[in-house]
Amino acid sequence: MTNELKSETAEQKTGSTAVKVEYAYFQGKLVPFQEATLDLRNPAFLYGTSLFEGIRGYWVADKRQLSVFRMKEHYDRLLNNSKLFYMTPDLSTEQLCQLTVELIEKNQHDSDIYIRPTLYKSGESITPSLEYTATEFCLWTKPMGEYLDLEKGLSVCVSNWRRLPDNSIPARAKAGGAYMNTALAVTDARKMGFDDAIFLTQEGTVSEGSAMNLFLIRNGKLVTPSKTEDILEGITRETIMTLAKQELGIDTEERTIDRTELYHADEAFFCGTGAQVAAICKIDNRPVGNGQPGQLTRQIQDLYFDVVKNKLPQYSDWCTVVQF
Repeated sequence: MTNELKSETAEQKTGSTAVKVEYAYFQGKLVPFQEATLDLRNPAFLYGTSLFEGIRGYWVADKRQLSVFRMKEHYDRLLNNSKLFYMTPDLSTEQLCQLTVELIEKNQHDSDIYIRPTLYKSGESITPSLEYTATEFCLWTKPMGEYLDLEKGLSVCVSNWRRLPDNSIPARAKAGGAYMNTALAVTDARKMGFDDAIFLTQEGTVSEGSAMNLFLIRNGKLVTPSKTEDILEGITRETIMTLAKQELGIDTEERTIDRTELYHADEAFFCGTGAQVAAICKIDNRPVGNGQPGQLTRQIQDLYFDVVKNKLPQYSDWCTVVQF
């Protein structure tokens, strides 16, 4: 695989103009992105039978390197969750990490990037089954800046849609089909003038954001819904709790949160690979605290970016460096 990658070039000449070609890993090899196509009869397209991860790489310009954040943990989660959906591939975490580094090197990104590995069911079966279809793995990368506004803070609402419960499609796994639930919540929220939405569980307690975890700050402590509240077991979520404890001496309460407790928070923020750390300033048109990004949220946000950009040596093990 490595020799095959090195034998190809990341640019093709068209006349006198160099055109950069981006590559994806598809059906066991690296191919130009436009060649990574699926049959219309593919069950992942027909029924959403896919499982994915989102990983970020941060460009460190002065060192000409990308810092890929907690890649191993993302692939460990993907493989653990693959057991739920009968999608375990013939690839180890170490192989997936190596393949990702090779693809990044191939694409020669010089900006922050998003990395999307996906397991999906393949073949031509029109039956929505996980048993009699083959599992494939694909991987692509693309430049990506801020997913949410990290400066002014967000105005969000509590969604009328409820988070899918664990006994329907488990939220602890990033299952492709489950994101119709997310799409409904965030689309309706934005049509009403909000930036995003907060899900409640079927029981009416707080779950998470549309596609990110949620933290409140009350009386100097972090509060977040427990893992049994139909949430993704977020890697960024766990990172925030670790950093708050080790660097700021702040404990986190993982517990059930009532809807009305949202309106009593001193501060609030979303977190996730895409969201990073994004302050929430209004919930259901009610100001959170003074209606501005909170001081502790800003402190956590700054600390998080120092870590993901590999500026704090004590957390360097979380960062995979790809040098250009």
